[in-house]
Amino acid sequence: MAIERIGPSEIMHSVVAKDGTLYLGGITAKDTTGDMYVQTKDLLERADSILASAGSSKQQLLSAVIFITDFAQKPKMNQAWAEWLNPSDMPARTTVGVAQLGPGELVEISFTAGR
Repeated sequence: MAIERIGPSEIMHSVVAKDGTLYLGGITAKDTTGDMYVQTKDLLERADSILASAGSSKQQLLSAVIFITDFAQKPKMNQAWAEWLNPSDMPARTTVGVAQLGPGELVEISFTAGR
């Protein structure tokens, strides 16, 4: 099966699909002025749109790798995450602490999903 690339930018595609599996590049919040809860909610809304554009949804998530800059704010990220997902749809997940993501960015999530 061919590789499908969706959402090109200068440095990447937002989604790469192969054999019914979607690989989403890291998603960050558009508005980076809020705390980790606000940024997580914003980027999860973006994830919904990106998944839909690739013919999938959050119910099809397989895994997530979450990068955060401040573990003290992890409960805020977890709150937004739990509000977004039905418990039966939770993917496998890893949270990684990083020193920096970008100006004002507190959280970035990369997903793998089925289609």
